[in-house]
Amino acid sequence: MLSCNTDKNQDFTVFYGKPLAVCLLHLGLVCSVCQIKSGSRGHDGVVSVFRDRILQLHTTRSWDFLEKESGLRSERLRRRASSDIIIGVVDTGIWPESPSFSDTGMGKIPSRWKGICMEGSDFKKSNCNRKLIGARFYNNPPDSIQSPSNNSHIHGITSFGSPRDSVGHGTHTSSTAAGSTVMNASYYGLAQGIAKGGSPSSRLAMYKACSLGGCASSAVLKAIDDAIYDGVDIISISIGMSSAFQSDFLSDPIAIGAFHANKRGILVVCSGGNDGPDPFTVVNSAPWILTVAASSIDRSFQSSIVLGNGIVLKGSAINFSNLSRSESFPLIFGGDAAAESTPVTEASNCYPGSLDTEKAAGKIIICVDSDPTVPRRVKKLVAEGAQAEGLILIDEAEKGVPFDSGSYPFSEVGNDAGVQILKYINSTKKPTAVILPTEDVEGFKPAPVVAYFSARGPGGLTEAILKPDLMAPGVGIVAASIPTVDIGDIPAGKKPSNFAIKSGTSMACPHVAGAAAFIRSAHPRWSPSMIRSALMTTATTTNNLGKPLTAHSGANASYLDMGAGDISPLRALSPGLVFETATEDYLYFLCYYGYKDQVIRSLYDTNFSCPGNASPDLISNLNYPSISIARLDSKQAGRTVSRTVTNVGPANSTYFATVDAPSGFMVKVSPEKLVFTRRGMKASYEVIFHVKDATKGYGFGSVTWSDGAHAVQTVFAAHVV
Repeated sequence: MLSCNTDKNQDFTVFYGKPLAVCLLHLGLVCSVCQIKSGSRGHDGVVSVFRDRILQLHTTRSWDFLEKESGLRSERLRRRASSDIIIGVVDTGIWPESPSFSDTGMGKIPSRWKGICMEGSDFKKSNCNRKLIGARFYNNPPDSIQSPSNNSHIHGITSFGSPRDSVGHGTHTSSTAAGSTVMNASYYGLAQGIAKGGSPSSRLAMYKACSLGGCASSAVLKAIDDAIYDGVDIISISIGMSSAFQSDFLSDPIAIGAFHANKRGILVVCSGGNDGPDPFTVVNSAPWILTVAASSIDRSFQSSIVLGNGIVLKGSAINFSNLSRSESFPLIFGGDAAAESTPVTEASNCYPGSLDTEKAAGKIIICVDSDPTVPRRVKKLVAEGAQAEGLILIDEAEKGVPFDSGSYPFSEVGNDAGVQILKYINSTKKPTAVILPTEDVEGFKPAPVVAYFSARGPGGLTEAILKPDLMAPGVGIVAASIPTVDIGDIPAGKKPSNFAIKSGTSMACPHVAGAAAFIRSAHPRWSPSMIRSALMTTATTTNNLGKPLTAHSGANASYLDMGAGDISPLRALSPGLVFETATEDYLYFLCYYGYKDQVIRSLYDTNFSCPGNASPDLISNLNYPSISIARLDSKQAGRTVSRTVTNVGPANSTYFATVDAPSGFMVKVSPEKLVFTRRGMKASYEVIFHVKDATKGYGFGSVTWSDGAHAVQTVFAAHVV
């Protein structure tokens, strides 16, 4: 890490390919260390120069749910898991005292580990142990650098100059990936049970590159660089740029760092972002990154609303109010409690300052979310400030993502329930209601469901790689956190909890990182692309009703919503066939995308040259576990896409192809049979796409290879123009 300190206000990051390093430069000045002027992309060895921006944080029954969905049992397999796998987490730090980071029963730290445990005013070397084997921290983002937006599902207290977590985000993601087993864990009695990470036997290393305000891109790149040097096996990054401000692949610090990690045999798993459900919102979409969407699990947190007419409506929330059915309070619509000179639409949305205290005090307020610029936390504070007894929020999209209102009575319902409540108000002169404290309900159906906030494909940089890659639990996830100091979040008579319930693709990402570590422990020689392939081709596309997976709206989910499907870690241990993607394949991708030879050579110290026929159309031929065709012209002869698979199953096996094609598509596989006589043997095939009378837009389907014991599914998305 090379840094340049000046009194200018604008920071730039220069990325070197030989070796990987970061240099903070200031516009129009020369760095005395690097002797390179900012903006000097033509300098030998410089891949790109980009402004040092702020990246966003993308914020335990989930593992049991995934195991149940697979139909397999994990106890014996997990007992055999190696403890030599190291997961590096780039995040907001860690709370080392959490029982999720206990090293009881763990053996010696792997001798190959070269990391350190950095000290700070509130973090000592003794805070590291055989579970948390490394901890580094980096400078927090300067005040002059502002994040363009912040839609993460996190809040916190103050920042410490040490690896200690002051936000809770990094502690939560770390324990989700590799937390030790903790008995009788719960969040103030909710979701009580056994808490554990996806790979409890793995080691953890924290790289604190983020604070509550976000993550400086230079710090993130330095953190990845350190993780590579230290010797991690998996890197988990629940961070990303806003989808509205995406950079190309070689101006994105995560993509740059991940490329070098992949080259060293380290799988990088990233959250896909929380800007859904709109298309083209997925971030961290480089093909050498495993990009994760978020799904729900079969547990919901329900807060019932009892109306004065006896009707009980099931809402979604996390509240610890002490109200009971024997109580009731006047019920009023926010628009009817508007302050003087306040538009009804603002009061209906619980805008700050929109409610009249005299009209709202002692009553339960009903608000809507027709203007999503006012988040739920603010609406709750507005209702509290108006001395309302509670808040009912009508929001069809967010109803499935529980909001933690602490001890304040709160419940969220969809449009159908909302209509019932409003009809009740209009049917009587004195409507009343009570909001009951939250209960957790297991066995909820359907599950999984694609989370409404989960960013969707296609990728904004290229539609020829299907992103996100897959999805994992990211709604209502219980995991370790920091003890909160916010009195309003602690139920009366309770001590601060060691756990928290959070939602976001930030929570989905470490699920995949933990699953990848589990697979790596069983197959230590597998490359990052083999692990990714195993997870993608064995993912499930049906829910616990046996029906196709759906989005939050109830409509069938597409592969642009969920990637290959919901992860099934136990099935991924034995995928049968895998798609291997080499570093050279990624270099060809950069050629096809449009980068010049000189830039690619700087990224990867090689004499590599792009082929003369480089074209964006060739990106679809990257040996990827899914297929995406950016343009499929119905007036042309069709498109042929090639793939190569490697046998990692029985030595003598024969696979047959079956195709699931959408209406108007003719999809053929050639050859239709693959015969393997040994493990490690490769075989290639082609998928030929034709369209006739197909509707313009995306069509979705799959090619599945089966030998009777394994089903290797490659999903595809083809854009008909």
